[in-house]
Amino acid sequence: MGEIEDGVNGRLEILNGGFEGMTYDLSADEIVIGRNPTTDITLLDEGISREHALVLFDEDGPGYVIEDLQSTNGTKVNGKRIRSASLAEGDEIQIGQTLFRFILVKE
Repeated sequence: MGEIEDGVNGRLEILNGGFEGMTYDLSADEIVIGRNPTTDITLLDEGISREHALVLFDEDGPGYVIEDLQSTNGTKVNGKRIRSASLAEGDEIQIGQTLFRFILVKE
């Protein structure tokens, strides 16, 4: 129905830089992160790709997953470069100079 698992939603919080403390709710099934103004989360960082990474919700699988969209400089989860990774509460995601924390929100 488009609603994510009984009121449990994901959120990304920026941990550094000028936008520290800003949060993004992961309310859609797919969220694109990049520097293109048409992405769902737009970062002003020349070190990232126009469409850099994708966060998606897999209701049949592990829940939230982040995938690197073959970016030049990569995506890191907890300091490790990934192509695809399941996200757990408190995971840190680095895209370019921006560091996010993944949070599960129970409503």
